[in-house]
Amino acid sequence: MLNKKPLGLQLFECVRGSPISFRSCQALVLVLTFLSYASYHATRKTTSIVKSVLDPKKNLGLLHWPSHLYLQNLKGTENNMTLSSGWAPFNAEDGTALLGEIDLAFLGVYAIGMFFAGHLGDRVDLRILLTIGMIGTGLFTAAFGAGYWFNIHNFYYFLGMQMMAGLFQSSGWPSVVAVVGNWFGKSKRGLIMGIWNAHTSVGNISGSLIAAAMLKYGWCWSFAVPGIMIALVGLTVFLLLPVGPDVIGIQEDLHLKDSEKADMDTPLLERRSEGKEKAVGFIEAWRIPGVAPFALCLFFCKLVAYTFLYWLPFYISHTAIGGQYLSDSSAGVLSTLFDVGGVVGGILAGHISDHLDARALTAASFTFCAIPALFFYRIYGSISLTWNIALMFVTGMLVNGPYALITTAVSADLGTHSSLNGNSRALATVTAIIDGTGSIGAAVGPLLTGYISSRSWSAVFTMLMASALVAGLLLTRLVVAEVAAKMEARRTPDHAAASGLPVSSMGEP
Repeated sequence: MLNKKPLGLQLFECVRGSPISFRSCQALVLVLTFLSYASYHATRKTTSIVKSVLDPKKNLGLLHWPSHLYLQNLKGTENNMTLSSGWAPFNAEDGTALLGEIDLAFLGVYAIGMFFAGHLGDRVDLRILLTIGMIGTGLFTAAFGAGYWFNIHNFYYFLGMQMMAGLFQSSGWPSVVAVVGNWFGKSKRGLIMGIWNAHTSVGNISGSLIAAAMLKYGWCWSFAVPGIMIALVGLTVFLLLPVGPDVIGIQEDLHLKDSEKADMDTPLLERRSEGKEKAVGFIEAWRIPGVAPFALCLFFCKLVAYTFLYWLPFYISHTAIGGQYLSDSSAGVLSTLFDVGGVVGGILAGHISDHLDARALTAASFTFCAIPALFFYRIYGSISLTWNIALMFVTGMLVNGPYALITTAVSADLGTHSSLNGNSRALATVTAIIDGTGSIGAAVGPLLTGYISSRSWSAVFTMLMASALVAGLLLTRLVVAEVAAKMEARRTPDHAAASGLPVSSMGEP
């Protein structure tokens, strides 16, 4: 299926009387892909805000670590708290576990769909695929909220809606990465992708604020409004998004510098050629040097990040901060500071990795530093609101930094591996494998949290710290390769020989 020029661009050029410039298309692509994936995350975030409304139980005596320091202060407050009745079946004794299963349903289907999305993107128009994914996501997100209007209390209805939403969302990431890869070269990849990858945190923040604001009208609106918004953005993508320069006949501006042109000749992700390329098999793609370590590392990174994504507002509303419990809406708003820190962390990690030319070393450093940050947030985050804000920001920065780096710049680096031989369809498969494996971790984390948190939040944070440790250790081999390359570069007069990415050298036979 050939890609065609979007109808909106055709109309714009007709009214304007001249073709749109190359730079203008680059800006348009950045804005549209940013808004697209931000809207995906906005719909994904809503369940975390609504959790405490569906299951309003306060797990007193299990929320602080060590608990004996706080139990005396909390005694006598349980009877004074006024709780909403919740929403069946999530307000039962096993309600927290059911919410964890809802998260698993969404993320499990999302992860499975991700493995097929890369190949699908090579065979259809990415603009159409992205549009269908966004409109479908909006439809089933709103349908989940419709359970309130239609007074539905069947667990399998909500389970099914989340599974369908996860299926449609799986087409989003491969599509936006491929489109951006068609338009932008390698220069300052880490910084550019770090800034662009802020769409994740921006989507989480906007989703939290919208869902929290809608709670006073009924939790159904916390799903309906983001669902409508992503559908509208999807229609905008259909009308305006140019998939690549070649398919719409745009030529590079003549005033571009030679270095910029050379850089554009080396795309961020190899463009899909019009020639016949043999798609790389699933097992063969796993054997590409560097794919397995990064995929497994992302498994644990996303386990940590998505546990915060789905459970942080619930944790905040169920934890006394400065001796007081926050409302569900206030907890949702406060949780956005984790994502604000994530924006800073993603940009900082990208910039540092560009400066050092060491992706793995940067990611591993952030991951190991996240371990004490998680520990301190658990112990001291409940002292006061100020402490909670500061520690949450730092934790978000350190948790989301390596996650953003691996899913963008590092994944792109693997696409330059010599074993790919410029095969764009191999690249799509590699990208899907890495993020698909990470998404399995994203499903496991929230599910385990649903069960573990009913006993002890301290155990949840122990799980998160252990996951961060394993994620950092999985990068050891690549870190050693990067350090060895740096040391060799200092000993070798020809520094240009060491300018290649250590990612490629990590798994050379």
